[in-house]
Amino acid sequence: QVQLVESGGGLVQAGGSLRLSCAASRSRNYMGWYRQAPGKQREFVASITSDGITNYGGSVKGRFTISRDNAKNTMYLQMNSLQPEDTAVYYCNAPWLGKTVWGQGTQVTVSS
Repeated sequence: QVQLVESGGGLVQAGGSLRLSCAASRSRNYMGWYRQAPGKQREFVASITSDGITNYGGSVKGRFTISRDNAKNTMYLQMNSLQPEDTAVYYCNAPWLGKTVWGQGTQVTVSS
């Protein structure tokens, strides 16, 4: 089983930046970020493969950048120009034996 641990969340003012990290217990080709705001469904944020192919959700394109360090089995999400609507719990995920494994999440709160 793969374990995922997110970190880096916090409280930031609108227009600010945060960098999230997701450390995996073992290498995975695909890793992704999702977020869930109160009362809303979980939303795709971004994903990256081990060879660097990235994909972004429409609401974060141009503001967020996903990256990874394969040697450390760690994925990052650089979030710039944060807005109050970015407030959510951010989760990372990765596949494992046909299932999706999720981290415990990290809270990001953007104040106006």
